[in-house]
Amino acid sequence: MSKVTIYHNPRCSKSRETLALLESHGVSPEVVLYLDDTPDEKTLTHLIKMLSITPRELIRTGESEYKEQGLSDKGLSDAALVKAMVKTPKLIQRPIVVRDKKAVLGRPPENVLELL
Repeated sequence: MSKVTIYHNPRCSKSRETLALLESHGVSPEVVLYLDDTPDEKTLTHLIKMLSITPRELIRTGESEYKEQGLSDKGLSDAALVKAMVKTPKLIQRPIVVRDKKAVLGRPPENVLELL
């Protein structure tokens, strides 16, 4: 099987469930603790393309930083949203699981099964 990577936050129940689901299927993914090892703008933009979503769809709108940084402004460019997520990685939806050239959000965790 090709390499699987999970952008993981161990404090998040969905992220923990997704990692456990991968492991229960015999997958030992590379774990990136994205709050400590934040993807740069290029990497995050690439992940967004692999997810086939927009940057706005990857932002956690319930975080206080979302409101504080004025990220609900529909006039913000995709690049500005990506910069905000790099600056404040807590805003990134999680977990993101990557295999080959495809990525999925582990919300719900069962989404990762399409990568196996």
